Amino acid sequence: MNSSPLISIIVPVFNAGQTLHTALESILQQEYTCLEIIMIDDCSLDNSIDVMQHYIPLLQRAGMKTRLIKHERNQGVAAARNTGLEQASGEYIYHVDADDWLEPHALAVLLKKAKATAADIVGCNWYLTFSENERMMKQPPFATAAQALEAMMNGTMRWNLWLFLVRRALYQQHNIRFIPGMDMGEDMSVMLQLFLNATRVSFVEMSLYHYGQLNVQSLTKTYSDAHITQVTANMRVLEQRIAESAFAAVLSDKVDFLKLNIKLPLLVSDQEQQHQRWRPWFSEANGRVMENKALPYRTRLLQWLAMKEQFWAVRLYYRLVIKFIYGIVYK
Repeated sequence: MNSSPLISIIVPVFNAGQTLHTALESILQQEYTCLEIIMIDDCSLDNSIDVMQHYIPLLQRAGMKTRLIKHERNQGVAAARNTGLEQASGEYIYHVDADDWLEPHALAVLLKKAKATAADIVGCNWYLTFSENERMMKQPPFATAAQALEAMMNGTMRWNLWLFLVRRALYQQHNIRFIPGMDMGEDMSVMLQLFLNATRVSFVEMSLYHYGQLNVQSLTKTYSDAHITQVTANMRVLEQRIAESAFAAVLSDKVDFLKLNIKLPLLVSDQEQQHQRWRPWFSEANGRVMENKALPYRTRLLQWLAMKEQFWAVRLYYRLVIKFIYGIVYK
């Protein structure tokens, strides 16, 4: 009998036929094969089902368990992730998005670190990958949950689910789930809740995941009213969980920094409509725009300019940094 820990990989899918084969192929090529692949089709209208059905026998021949679950109606990525969690049986949970891919040694490295340190959560570095170029992105190393939480709230560490291997017991014992229908900011809320409840955490100084972006313009985020409503709902749940946690005293002062970081993408745009949304959203945090010394001065200055409604300067920043610098580096 195989005594290796089972890792459940959750793959939510919606109209991902053009990229899904890359994600599944990277799972198929994993050096560690004691895996359970749970694919949730959220009523795709393209050929996503065909891609999954093509890979199921290949994954099974590699010794991996597979499950394909079809939602009867489109429910969104948060509900799809919950479906995956409900069906998972592994000791650890890992999330792979349908337009990304893993290094072949990724899960072997993460699991080795988890076993060596008895960690509930293990993090790693990643690649920001465009069609013709990519950049290695580094997370700040952390040895405790408090360090990771402060880094995420300060805006120096990302909270994407695919950056962390997590012990499934954290989800189960602390009733941590995604809010159905609240599909924006769901990773932020859940990942910080997981860290709030972790006993031991660890980090590997290796880039293991490729975050796929079709082009440089993907860095520019357009937030609708629905997007803001969903992120706000996830933030409110997280805020309550922080207040109830053992970290309440040390993190309460960082909640405003997190709110500022959540809405910072509104300023990475040349659309004044996006800039106008910045000021009223989490307005209680605006007065602290210059206090987070963990962020570069230029980032704090950008937020200060937005607070003063100097949107001409915000547009200039966007054109210089995103259009020009990123356009040259990542084209």
